[in-house]
Parts: sequence; C-alpha cells; structure tokens
Amino acid sequence: MKPLALTIGDPSGIGVDLALELWLKRKQLNLPAFIFLADPAQLHARADKLGLTIKIAESDTDKAATVFESQLPVLPLKNSLIESPGIPLTENAAGIIESIESAVSLTMSGHASAVVTCPIAKKPLYEAGFSFPGHTEFLAYLATKRTDINYMPVMLLAGPELKTVPVTVHIPLHEVTKTLTADLIIRTARILDHDLRSRFNIDVPRIAVSGVNPHAGESGSLGQEDQEIIVPAIHALQNEGINAFGPLPADTMFHKQARSQYDVALCMYHDQALIPVKALGFDESVNATLGLPFIRTSPDHGTAFGIAAKNVARPDSLLAALKLAHKLSN
Repeated sequence: MKPLALTIGDPSGIGVDLALELWLKRKQLNLPAFIFLADPAQLHARADKLGLTIKIAESDTDKAATVFESQLPVLPLKNSLIESPGIPLTENAAGIIESIESAVSLTMSGHASAVVTCPIAKKPLYEAGFSFPGHTEFLAYLATKRTDINYMPVMLLAGPELKTVPVTVHIPLHEVTKTLTADLIIRTARILDHDLRSRFNIDVPRIAVSGVNPHAGESGSLGQEDQEIIVPAIHALQNEGINAFGPLPADTMFHKQARSQYDVALCMYHDQALIPVKALGFDESVNATLGLPFIRTSPDHGTAFGIAAKNVARPDSLLAALKLAHKLSN
C-alpha cells in the first residue's frame, strides 16, 4: 500500500505536535502509514519541547510503509524550517509551500495514495507573495498546472453526524448573494453527487439544499434569492437525475430527525455549513476536497498557535483525516 503524503502545514502550529503524537500511538490507533514532508531538524526540536522520543528516518515513498512500523518516515524539504512554536514566520513560507507542492506531485504521480494537509496560516504566506485565497485554491491550481484541465474544488466538511458543503466559501457575508448563482449551485452539486457516488459509495446521494435567507425567504417576503436562484437550480438538478431537494430553512434542517433524511447538506455560505458540523463534532470533523483528480483531506481546525508545543492539542481531527484519506484511496 502506498503511503499517505502528509504536509507540514505551518510548523509554528499544532500540526507537528499532532503528527508526532499520532505516530507514537500508531499501533493502538491502527494508523495508516504516511510519509511526512517536513524538516527533520525542526521535528527533532519540537519533539524535544514536547518531551517525546521520536525515531525519524529520511525516506522515500517506496520504503515509507515499511519504515513507518519502527520509525517516522520523513521526506526532507529543500527549504529548512525555523522552529518557532506559536509564532508564525514569513521565513517558513517557502518550506510550507514546497511541502504542499511535493505532496500533490507524489500523489498525482502515483507514489502516494492521497494528500493530507496540516493547517496553514494565510498571513505569513501572503507576506511571502502567496497569491491564493487558501489551501483549496492552491491545490486546484497545482492539479490544473499538471494536467491542463480546469478543476473546480468543492469543500466537504465530514463529521461523525453530519456532512455539509458550502457553495460560496471564503468571501464576506455581504458578497454571498452577489456571488450566488444557479449555475454555481448546479456545478457544485454535480461534483458533490459524483464524488459521493464514486468515493463514498453512496448509490443515490440525498442532497438537502439550504435556503440563503431566513426561513428560506418565506416565499419571497424575506428575500427573492431563494425563489429566483436556488429553486431553479434544484429543478435543474432534479431533471438531471440528482436527488436534490429544498430550499430548506437553515434553522430547522440540522436537528437529529432532519439529518436522517439526507446524506449531505448543500449550504449557501461558509458559516451556514461549518457551524453545525463543528458544533456536532468539533474534534472529529474532517475537511475533504472534492472535484480534484486526487484525494485530499485535512483536519477541520486551524493552526492553534496559542497551544503549539504545550502538549494539550487533541489529535482526533488529524487522525480522522488520515483514516478518511486511507479509506477513500482504497
């Protein structure tokens, strides 16, 4: 079995802490093998701060699964990383970006089974000239650069009790209704339906579509977008054979009985999708990117600089991300 490619994320955050802790518990957790795209010196420095004894071996993907049983396999970065827990540094941007690029390259070339990304912070990357809104957009760019095919990435938040997808993502709230179109909803739902069938083995995915206004617009009295944008999109999807229904009021579609009626909720904006997933399963939720020619998962939390190197970060979400990537790649 080919290993997962785990990126370093921001080395000043908790991603390093979590990866080291999980490797130490690899046998009891039945952890899938991964190769860590990192700086061995920085890993040793963090392990010392955490009081952990870690055996690290520089490796390639061919040997990683075997090495993983007794040593943490690391593919060293060309750009070294400065150990600075809690303090993100622009100087580390080159290594962070290299780690992501290498993970995508290894996976798309067949040397790794999937990409799993530790959290990044955007500010130090922006200061170094990074021009992408975030991880997801950069991954889509790398896939397009390699294949000359334009990919539309779709963010799926997968928790133990709920899966959601936001149609619009990292934009201000006042821009949501300006950005939202029937075409965007349709294209997002098509990718969602396809990947739920092909990767999650759901034969006929049930897609519950949220409204964008309170009470899904209250028949137009609380906004026209639900009737003029969302309803036509749902009708078009149904005509294609996609089991989408709604729009549903967002304040009543996430309780237990309502959730039993669908496989995934297609939401209109970022917080509408992320708040219920994190409220129901903050530590176990995973961010999975659909619509790309490779599998990518990530823990559904940030860098948590304030608790880096303090031995208090919980590895549940990264564990779930690694296990989901392994499951989907099989």
